[in-house]
Amino acid sequence: MPLFTDSARFGSVVELNAGNSITIGLINNMPDAAVEATERQFTDLIRAATPNSLAILKLFSIPEMPRSAATRRELTDRYHDISELWDTPLDGLIVTGTEPRAKNLRDEPYWQSLAKVVDWARDNTASTIWSCLAAHAAVLHADGIERREFKEKLFGVFDCNHTAEHPMTEHFPDPLWVPHSRYNDLPEQALTSCGYKILTRSAVAGVDTFAKQDGSFFLFFQGHPEYDADTLLREYRRDAARFLAGERLKYPAVPVGYFNDKASALADAFRARAIADRSADPMADFPKSALEAGLQCPWRPAALGVYEKWVAFLTACKTERRPMPVQSEGTRLRRTWRDWPAAMRPAADRSVR
Repeated sequence: MPLFTDSARFGSVVELNAGNSITIGLINNMPDAAVEATERQFTDLIRAATPNSLAILKLFSIPEMPRSAATRRELTDRYHDISELWDTPLDGLIVTGTEPRAKNLRDEPYWQSLAKVVDWARDNTASTIWSCLAAHAAVLHADGIERREFKEKLFGVFDCNHTAEHPMTEHFPDPLWVPHSRYNDLPEQALTSCGYKILTRSAVAGVDTFAKQDGSFFLFFQGHPEYDADTLLREYRRDAARFLAGERLKYPAVPVGYFNDKASALADAFRARAIADRSADPMADFPKSALEAGLQCPWRPAALGVYEKWVAFLTACKTERRPMPVQSEGTRLRRTWRDWPAAMRPAADRSVR
């Protein structure tokens, strides 16, 4: 069945909200150059994950996010302002990351809005997905867990192993291949001490996927399973251009585990040429097409599997409509895996109430 996008430009499609539908919000915080691609990546995953049900996608933007005037106008036409989120009924929410600018997340201009989203999502969604920097912001606001900065950007495709049984990663291959592109990390011990469940981990990249259920089921990705095959290449090219423009001190490292041998040799040759003569502006000769030729997307099946399970969880929550326990004012409702809808609980646990 189709995926409908409820954007500011086309107005509300709330009348389409049938009994077999789910409504998902997407807060797209990605930088200007990646806004459109990010929207398409998540839209494609949701569409592929809902072949037998109706999904309504609502687009939201945070006005404090640094934007060019042109991008801001485009988002105003198509995206709802974050202020509209507080009165919007959603089944699930996806919050993307963005490029970090401040050393301390609390100093980012959008911090207050993002912190408010964390509180709202906990009380008003069945589940929320937090991606990369958004995951860092969510655990910082909720539990005071500080990210730690890498000496160099973590950049590439990394093998990740399962660390715990969980419905979201059940039956997945081991290891999984996941793209990562970030400057910061979350310490695993700090996460587990605050009740977060580590689902997948890389020996090189650290914690990959983790989760916590406290009112809403929060699913966190430090990596980017939504990425296209060429997304890391586009980021690599962007960072090379920034080096040549004098906007960064070091030429970017080749993405780990991403290019084949032939492409790696081409990238190394261009790097040597660019470093030797930065004044020549060689970006016009960047071998983008040649580097694209050997790219693969081994993480796509697992990414689709996660979103299929996530959509199934949202649908089961909506279908079950089980009354929630009475919550006294000022307290946070704590839930366990047994509070999941029956359709999503492990078979051995479904008879236990």
